[in-house]
Amino acid sequence: MKAKILVTGGLGFIGSHTVVALQERGFEVVIIDDLSNSSLDVLGGITKITKTTPEFEHLDLRNKEKVAEFFVKYPDINGIIHFAASKAVGESVENPLLYYENNLNTLIYLLQHLREQKNPRFIFSSSCTVYGQADELPITESAPIKKAESPYGNTKQIGEEIIQDTCKAHPEFQAISLRYFNPIGSHPSAHIGELPIGTPQNLVPFITQTAIGKRKELAVFGNDYPTPDGTCIRDYIHVMDLAQAHVVALERLFGKREGPNYEVFNLGTGKGNSVLEVIQAFEKVSGEKLPYRIAARREGDVVAAYADTTKANEELGWRAQYSLEEALDSAWKWQQRIGR
Repeated sequence: MKAKILVTGGLGFIGSHTVVALQERGFEVVIIDDLSNSSLDVLGGITKITKTTPEFEHLDLRNKEKVAEFFVKYPDINGIIHFAASKAVGESVENPLLYYENNLNTLIYLLQHLREQKNPRFIFSSSCTVYGQADELPITESAPIKKAESPYGNTKQIGEEIIQDTCKAHPEFQAISLRYFNPIGSHPSAHIGELPIGTPQNLVPFITQTAIGKRKELAVFGNDYPTPDGTCIRDYIHVMDLAQAHVVALERLFGKREGPNYEVFNLGTGKGNSVLEVIQAFEKVSGEKLPYRIAARREGDVVAAYADTTKANEELGWRAQYSLEEALDSAWKWQQRIGR
């Protein structure tokens, strides 16, 4: 049996797709999720795809005692992929203390326990928000980390610093931070996908919910940005590509290698698309006309962000395979399956 991996937030959007990719690669998976922004139904979707049900613990990682009990129950965890976090930029501006508690305390508790394991390995779900509005595009891993535009972005910056300091103090630690750009899409089977609780905070689920009639119209936040069509530009990456990158990164941590015990990689397609371009691409693949209105700019949004993926391409041997249209098509099939 291959290594046993803890995936926190494993019933969430990126987490669930990564669990599938791990199980298909032969890893044994244990999921922790507090179900605050996910559903137990996702476990059934994972089982349908992989024909294997991962072990699941319903647990709030903010509860230090419960975290300790988990590691007593599972002393043979060989590595952690840490997704569990609050992740909405706008909400973090309104409720910063929730974000600092949920995104930092939980990370610290996990690292404290992982430190006691033999050959501790850790993958951190980071974000391109750590760059703020970058001076140069595309963004490389050596771009300066600017003052965060939001408490959410700040928790990712601080999280990376905590892991880096831990690796410096404990040379046996092996960790990778993966800075994703904008994950979209769903598994081709449509058994799992993006399932936001309440009003979506991300563009694509808002698009699909509008197209199916769940939302009256789509709000485009600002059309006066210094971009070709005035709307924000982002690097939209298929969640299946992202999931595969976690498997590759994990295998890197298990391999014998020279070099630093803490590394950072950008995960994106290397191409930026504006909000209006995404809307047009969706209309093309779905055949649906999307009603939308231009709204005021949203606090915390940067103008443009897309990745230079050279480092991940060369050192991980990974690159994004799916197009924007393929990702949007999979998101639409998922929305049609779950309905309104």
